Amino acid sequence: MGYHPDEFRLYTPEFHKLNEKLDRRHFLTKTSLGLGALAAGTLFGAGKPFGSAASGTPGLSEDSQEALLQALPHFAPKAKRVVYLFMSGGPSQFETFDYKPKLAPMFGQDLPDSVRQGQRLTGMSANQSSLPIAPSVFSFNQYGESRTWVSELLPHSARVVDELCIVKSLYTEAINHDPAITFFQTGSQLPGRPSIGSWVSYGLGSLNQNLPTFIALVSKNASGQPLYARLWGNGFLPTEHQGVQFRSGPDPVLFLNNPEGYDGTDRQEMLGYLKQLNQLQNEALGDPEVEARMAQYEMAFRMQTSVPEVMDTRGEPDSVFELYGPDSRDAGTYAANCLLARKLLEKDVKFVQLYHQGWDHHGGLPGGIPGQCKKIDQPTAALVMDLKQRGMLDDTLVIWGGEFGRTVYSQGKLTATDYGRDHHPRCFTMWMAGAGVKRGFSYGETDDFSYNITQNPVHVHDFQATLLHLLGVDHERLTFKFQGRRYRLTDVQGKVVQGILA
Repeated sequence: MGYHPDEFRLYTPEFHKLNEKLDRRHFLTKTSLGLGALAAGTLFGAGKPFGSAASGTPGLSEDSQEALLQALPHFAPKAKRVVYLFMSGGPSQFETFDYKPKLAPMFGQDLPDSVRQGQRLTGMSANQSSLPIAPSVFSFNQYGESRTWVSELLPHSARVVDELCIVKSLYTEAINHDPAITFFQTGSQLPGRPSIGSWVSYGLGSLNQNLPTFIALVSKNASGQPLYARLWGNGFLPTEHQGVQFRSGPDPVLFLNNPEGYDGTDRQEMLGYLKQLNQLQNEALGDPEVEARMAQYEMAFRMQTSVPEVMDTRGEPDSVFELYGPDSRDAGTYAANCLLARKLLEKDVKFVQLYHQGWDHHGGLPGGIPGQCKKIDQPTAALVMDLKQRGMLDDTLVIWGGEFGRTVYSQGKLTATDYGRDHHPRCFTMWMAGAGVKRGFSYGETDDFSYNITQNPVHVHDFQATLLHLLGVDHERLTFKFQGRRYRLTDVQGKVVQGILA
């Protein structure tokens, strides 16, 4: 710890040996990019290493890839930041926003084959002898100037309905939770791809150098389908683009605080020497992950000051806590996370994602969903109102929704007061609000059974393409080359949903 930085190299002979040792594999690795780029430069012309970006011409080197990214955003963005409220488990559209009054006289009747059309069922209801129709037991009313139908379970959301753009015609191919959630968050049903927030971080960078570009918040003490860190992971993108989970409690970010016996000066000095070690390794190997690691260490040091400040909500007036509801004083709850999300957005964190479990109502839905809606209704509406009154809703995109919808038929026993609903990927509801989307607007329609889409279908990749579009990004041009192939969030599909854009 007493070495001068310039003397440090004298005490690292192993790095000198590493530099001197250049075997065939390292030679080809270190020279192939340079030789390839040099040769391709004669083909494509100086100053245009990518050819036409819009045409998807493959990139030639990391430097060329970086040059393309520097052109982002591709066009003027409507949204500067995003807060995505992910309702894990699949909220029922029948009990929230997709009002189906014609179902009431059909109680208990078997779902017609003409509606099902042979579509596959999950293993949980495939063996049922019948698929009895279960009308919702909850009433709906029209609210706002838009006269939008909203369930009695969401009275606070009903008050902000004129700010919402409700999309009732989402669909997905995934029929089970983990692949469906993974598909929404990464564009693939298989794990390993970068999450939405990581793509945004990679493409657009940060507006605040003292906080991560992408932050994940998970409601505490919630039960339901498991949530894995890979849902906010960076996949094959550089690790600096990974979402950072903020937790409630004394250590909101794991391993951020100084170990016992250390102070800030000690940590700074240690990081200085660690940076030199990484620089030596970078010179020897040319591995971009080494640079990403250095950036992460430096960010962690800055976060030691910025995180405690942003996590402290004690300075908020009582009126704010009253707006978000009583749970907002309990750190780690959904309500407290909504309030924290607003603070993070104020600090120009570009992508904030809240995960809230508990929407998987296969049985006992009338007894279970009211409590679930009560937990999220007031804080969600408060976040929209809070952003609006602070003048932030115009350039902040708010998203609410889950991974799929629920079936019109009851899974298992059906009574006049009790039923459950199975997974339904064929149509479900989400909403967006704020930057760049129409206000007080409903898009897409489903049949009388909310089983099939009858107008304006929106695929998961369409949703992802639209999200990126609102951030000023052409989803077809935001790519990353990995294992010989160029990947993007929307894979080889997706189109911007023009009908919801303001």
